[in-house]
Amino acid sequence: MSLILRGFLLFILIYLISDIFVLKSSFGISFDGVNSTLFGNEELYIDAINEASFLEFWHTQIFFIMMILLTLSSIFIRVANRSRAILTNALMLSAIASLISLPLAFYLSNFFTNIYVITYFFWHAIALYMILYALWKLNATSV
Repeated sequence: MSLILRGFLLFILIYLISDIFVLKSSFGISFDGVNSTLFGNEELYIDAINEASFLEFWHTQIFFIMMILLTLSSIFIRVANRSRAILTNALMLSAIASLISLPLAFYLSNFFTNIYVITYFFWHAIALYMILYALWKLNATSV
């Protein structure tokens, strides 16, 4: 089972890293990039994203984040002894804050784009740490 878990953790690691590059090229990962996608930019002749496209993007984000977080958390809780509750809760709360701040930015105010970008990178950083720690623990126990 350890080999399967290591392979799965490697796939999650590859997904998280590629998610940053995909989001950079399609939606934006900076404050200005996300604002340009959501609200457009007249100087660069960029139209704002339409509501249907935004909701489709948000819907797929909810699904993929849910699947990644639930599977990663179940593996991490199994292998970690200390700080597993703190890291798991921080991961879940920052991912939920990221998901909630995106429609708030689209429908209410561009202030929430700042929260979206910060929480997006925060949950990715926690997830990357959890993956690397779980891989380390799985390798340490199998040797």
